[in-house]
Amino acid sequence: MTMSLAASDTDGQTLAAEDRQSAGTLAVVIPVLNEAAGIDALLARLRPALESSGLAWSIIFVDDGSTDGTLIKLRQLNANDDRIGAIALSRNFGKEIAVAAGLKYARADAVVIMDSDLQHPPETIPAFIEKWREGHDVVYGQRIDRSADSAWRREGARAFYRVFHILSGTELQQNSCDFRLLSRRAVSAINRIGERVRYNNGLFAWIGYPAVGVPFEFPPRPSGEGSRWLPLKLAKLAFDGLASFSTVPLRLSSVTGVFVSLVAFVYMIWIIAKTLLFGDEVPGYPTLLTAVLFFAGVQLIFLGVIGEYLGRVYEEVKARPLFLVREELGVSAEQPTATEATPR
Repeated sequence: MTMSLAASDTDGQTLAAEDRQSAGTLAVVIPVLNEAAGIDALLARLRPALESSGLAWSIIFVDDGSTDGTLIKLRQLNANDDRIGAIALSRNFGKEIAVAAGLKYARADAVVIMDSDLQHPPETIPAFIEKWREGHDVVYGQRIDRSADSAWRREGARAFYRVFHILSGTELQQNSCDFRLLSRRAVSAINRIGERVRYNNGLFAWIGYPAVGVPFEFPPRPSGEGSRWLPLKLAKLAFDGLASFSTVPLRLSSVTGVFVSLVAFVYMIWIIAKTLLFGDEVPGYPTLLTAVLFFAGVQLIFLGVIGEYLGRVYEEVKARPLFLVREELGVSAEQPTATEATPR
């Protein structure tokens, strides 16, 4: 019986490999925000990389509420080449939601997610495709060198990866980024996840499908601009990731409350015993004020943590659409009613 099961698994893997070898479609999802000036430079390098793949390809730009001429540029591109499509969201929903929107519209056998600023080299895509054909459902770009990042950002990333793994039990790929390829079944799995507060790197790891990294150089932006991910924005993304995958902070508040209560109880017993043995002393105002401020601070911190989780529950209960589409260019959603899309 065991041998027959093993043979069945082997046959299934062989068929899956054959399907991938014969699969012929590739889609590239690119979220953009005020990137009208850089799209031509991106396509000048992306098109040759896609042509060399040997697959029938398409590009889906996701305009995340741009206020410059990005949407006008995308209309022109779609008019000249129907392989270049786009969706324009009704407003700025954030990069995580923009990626989710692009995946909803991507119907190819394999889907590549990348940024538009050329820090994700298009020339790496053929290596992604090779790994995908070997049987990996998730092929992620792995940064070779992070020396361009500041020291606090490198150390903060390492610390976050460790803490995330400890608290959530989900291990993120080291030095990975949004630059990756997803198989059809991986895209379908991600599309089934409807949560509003999203941390895509965590979701890509959480689905648990076979994954492999492809090292690549992380070049500076051609425009010379710094990263749009400011410290506060990164901190918010980190907390969203932890809150989406772990309830440990809530448990930590309970444990801290019990610990502080025990310390306060022991201190109370000591004060009572000291008063009975040596009499009442003159009360110390600084000690009392310090204790009150400390305990009040602890309570407010954990009330804030509970409030963050409650706010996320509130957002999920409202069940609003994950995103709304203002305009579609050469593409259509698998489930138009879910996004209330209005075709052009």
